[in-house]
Amino acid sequence: MTPSPPSSSGDREGDRDPDRDPDANTPDDWALLEEVTEYETDWYDGGYDRVEQPDGTEKRYYWADLPPAVVVVARIDGSVLEGADASVGSDEDTDGDRLLFVEQYRPTIRETHLELPAGIVEDGESYTTAATRELEEETGFRPSSTALLQEYAVATGVLRHDRGIVYAEGLEPGQRELDNNEFLEVRTVPVDEALERAREQPANDSTLTALLLAKEDGLI
Repeated sequence: MTPSPPSSSGDREGDRDPDRDPDANTPDDWALLEEVTEYETDWYDGGYDRVEQPDGTEKRYYWADLPPAVVVVARIDGSVLEGADASVGSDEDTDGDRLLFVEQYRPTIRETHLELPAGIVEDGESYTTAATRELEEETGFRPSSTALLQEYAVATGVLRHDRGIVYAEGLEPGQRELDNNEFLEVRTVPVDEALERAREQPANDSTLTALLLAKEDGLI
């Protein structure tokens, strides 16, 4: 029996605040003297803040500013895989419930990783809406139910970047549509083996964090 996620819904809006003010929680004894964007790319902006610290000294704090992203823990009934697109792989064992993964080469670190489906949250999207879109685009499966498990800030020492973890279930075949920089192989892993498999090297933070949260919530 598949556990029910908390506050499960369809493409639920309003599960992230796109207008959240990053300065709202700045202590009075930290003075921002200057914010400098040194370069801009299609992927992220980079720069630094010149800050007066509580002891009166000044320091530059460098940052990279990325749009928010979503990671999807997608649970699928093995029977749905039996008639699925061949991109899932004909050698997959489809007994029982499984989690969807994608295997892809990461040029930045020159490694091939087994990861949970993930992607950027587009303007105007909630985390759950983005999860539904990204999951279908990357794997060819569309969920009937999604729930936001957690939103959190990533690598706070250097990044301005938020991430949402979404649990998805009730998957049915949809339309796969990869971006021009996505070369992915869809894989599935039995639910009770997913965390162990994700811990095998090379491992990555987004997949491990998402699976640990889902396990803590009793979803896997």
